[in-house]
Amino acid sequence: MVERERSSGGGRSAGPDARGPLHGLRVVETATLAAGPTVATALGEFGAEVIKVEQPRAGDPMRTWGDRKDGIGLVWKSISRNKKCVTLDLRGPAGQELLHRLLGTSDVLVVGTRPSTLARWGIDYASVHAAHPHIVYAHISGYGAGGPKSDRPGYGTLAEAMSGFAQVTGQPDGPPTLPPFMLADGIAGMAATYAVMMALYHRDVRGGEGQLVDVNLIEPLSRLLESSTLAYDQLGVVKGRVGNRLDASAPRNAYRTADDRWLAISSASPSIAVRVFRAIGRSDLAEDPDYVDPVRRQERALEVDGLVADWVARRTLDEAMAVFEAAQVTAAPVYEAPQLLADEHLRARGMFLPVDDPDFGRVTVQAPVARLSGTPGRVGHLGRPLGADNDHVYGELLGLDPAEIEKLRTEGII
Repeated sequence: MVERERSSGGGRSAGPDARGPLHGLRVVETATLAAGPTVATALGEFGAEVIKVEQPRAGDPMRTWGDRKDGIGLVWKSISRNKKCVTLDLRGPAGQELLHRLLGTSDVLVVGTRPSTLARWGIDYASVHAAHPHIVYAHISGYGAGGPKSDRPGYGTLAEAMSGFAQVTGQPDGPPTLPPFMLADGIAGMAATYAVMMALYHRDVRGGEGQLVDVNLIEPLSRLLESSTLAYDQLGVVKGRVGNRLDASAPRNAYRTADDRWLAISSASPSIAVRVFRAIGRSDLAEDPDYVDPVRRQERALEVDGLVADWVARRTLDEAMAVFEAAQVTAAPVYEAPQLLADEHLRARGMFLPVDDPDFGRVTVQAPVARLSGTPGRVGHLGRPLGADNDHVYGELLGLDPAEIEKLRTEGII
């Protein structure tokens, strides 16, 4: 990392380090909306100092995206946790020069703007690497570099369509189905996060320089759907929509209960399928190779699915789950938000935590997903107002005096 705060001493910590494993790492985020900011969020949860750069007055569209309270986007509050928020007009030379000064003291730059715009602003990878060879430069874009569409605007919805996800999602007689949440952005963000960490390892452990991390929105999601392209490549089969069923698992579906609730079952292994048969009173099938063998059982998938659906439909959710849990069947209720927040197992793990916020009061947000025993993640604060940290970042970190900062503010640069 950039020489600022290297840790002293090499001994093991006596207990969890609240600063996080990335303490001393500085990340500059100029990306907007979801994918790029998700990368910086993940790094910030584990101790990196994240400086979020937004255009003056406009800010990140995520600030008002989706459900809002008092005009402030709820998702914004969570995705911008732990970040210092500054404004900076990158369209002019003064703002670009100030960004380069900030990069001189930083380790990672996360961008999401189209390549032609980045080049026009002088913050494309070639320009940044020439000036700051230590920087790990993460560019998360709609299409990625190197192809004819590289400079086209792109959103997660387009990636969910092009990746093959929409084609295989939905009922057989229904249309291709897009998710009602930021699926492609989230998966691209996770892929870019581990790529950034690999690039930092190469730089800091192997003695290398910073490098470009190029992730688009299509490829990470498509990787999870590779069974579709493999089936076409090797078998000439084009996969279609099968609802909640899965070729490799029967029974596998969402089943409606007598009290109009839903539960899901997955039985990818033969042992689970045998437990299902016994739980629904069909022990005869548990001894029949036609229903135990995975390939032969899949040939009877619709029949098996119907047997389970009929059994579940005659019982309430609690009744069915009691039987399945006693039989160690891999089944789970389909939760809405209230049930998710109230689940005793997830509460015991601390999946959600309350955070005090000056705008909303107490807010329940999801805790960092990964659990590190020695260097756990944290949520110090939720998303701040636009430009809330201008004085701190430009004054204390870059050394500008109050008059210089006020001049930048008056000229609309920050």
